[in-house]
Amino acid sequence: MAEDRKKIFEKIKEYHFEFKHVTVLFLILFIFQLIVSFINKAAIKNFLTTTQEWYQKESAEEIANLTATALELVIESIKKTDKPDNEQRDKIIQSFEIIFSQQQLSHNINNLCLLLREKDRIIKIEDGKTLYSILIEKNFDSAAFNGSEDEIVKMYRAVEDSLKLTEQITSIITDKKTFNTFVPFVIKGEYLGAVYLRNTPDFSSISNQVISNYDETSVIYLSLILLGLLAMYFISSYTVKERDAAQKMLFEEHEENLKKQINYEKELIFTKRIYHTHHKAEKIMGFIKEDLRTLSDKNIDDIKFRVSKYSNFISRVIYDMKWFDPPVQTIRNSMFRTDLNEVIKFIIDNIFLRISSQSTAFKINFEPDNNLPIVNVNEFVIWEIIEPLIQNSIDHGGESNLLITARTKYEYTNRKSYIYIEDNGKGIAKELLEENEDNLKLIFVENTTTKTQGLQNSGYGCYIAYEMTKRCGWNIDAENLPEGGCRFTITINN
Repeated sequence: MAEDRKKIFEKIKEYHFEFKHVTVLFLILFIFQLIVSFINKAAIKNFLTTTQEWYQKESAEEIANLTATALELVIESIKKTDKPDNEQRDKIIQSFEIIFSQQQLSHNINNLCLLLREKDRIIKIEDGKTLYSILIEKNFDSAAFNGSEDEIVKMYRAVEDSLKLTEQITSIITDKKTFNTFVPFVIKGEYLGAVYLRNTPDFSSISNQVISNYDETSVIYLSLILLGLLAMYFISSYTVKERDAAQKMLFEEHEENLKKQINYEKELIFTKRIYHTHHKAEKIMGFIKEDLRTLSDKNIDDIKFRVSKYSNFISRVIYDMKWFDPPVQTIRNSMFRTDLNEVIKFIIDNIFLRISSQSTAFKINFEPDNNLPIVNVNEFVIWEIIEPLIQNSIDHGGESNLLITARTKYEYTNRKSYIYIEDNGKGIAKELLEENEDNLKLIFVENTTTKTQGLQNSGYGCYIAYEMTKRCGWNIDAENLPEGGCRFTITINN
């Protein structure tokens, strides 16, 4: 029995209790309680709002109805056969004034008036004297200035027909809280107009108190959950403190080793790239020296143009040596307006066709599309793309009768430009056209070279071209042609 207990205890010890377990439990309970609280709060608020709106409307209509009934009773009690004397007249006017003023004593009632139609105009009556003059004495001149088309009159015109037809109370809600109530004003079965009452009931204090009490209950409940889980945190932290410290030290050591390894690989690759670009710079410096030796009055303008381009390219090469990952704005920028045809032609004419033995080794044709749009890319970055691709065709195409063709093409419908660099040589080895786990062809991978094993610090041209096209926002692809040779295709989204 003791042995069985020991086995069970050892089995339980295999399951480690960590912070993440408590965290997940805490988050689940806390989020669940928050959701329940929000749902209940929304339900209570909706119930209170609905109840308040119903009660506000009913109370507003009830007050307006009582006011209209009081006016009707006072008017119907007057005997029209006998002309009231001054004392009776004052009593009747005072009764009207009491009805008008009594309702407005409430802080929720903002306006009370009687709306009557007299021919084509609406008369708004707000005091007992005017009401007496119009209804009893039939003197409409006393209301000559009370029929202006204000907001109340406009609302009454909109509902007048329905009021007269149905003789039912109508309420119009404005600003989501103000009730404009119209009660049909009927004397002895004859529709005369409507009693208007503007009421703005305010029950926010009651609803706020209910919501506040519920919020307090929710806060207390959540606080109890939080305190309980914090206690669990302290217990678990004491239990796993040493193990977490050891894991942290292990992770930090592993992270430090990874950083060292990554920095070492970056430095190694960066060094190889510097050697590669240094070779290009040496070749360009040779062209500059040759131009300076042949400088004369006749060719000074051409040489100035070429030397300026050469020196700017050298500056770009030096800049690339300083930065492993140069800022994007030095590559792509609206201030750059580069003509691709001009750049490619300059590279062909003033770099590759300047080599003395080129006529017997290879031939380069350029077929430009004059509709090619301007691109916002540094032209010397384009040099770093085009030059290694053409050089790759020269190095691997064959020793004689090599024809290299550079073409540009613009498709207006797709808004895309294409640069093709193809040759009729031996083509690219099949294994270099295979894709790795990132769907990238091996010819563009950093540690892959198309050079022979004896040549060091070279063979990174395709990788550099790929990296530069990616930073320009372009796409590059390589393929072998059915008739022989290979083709590099650069796709540009205009």
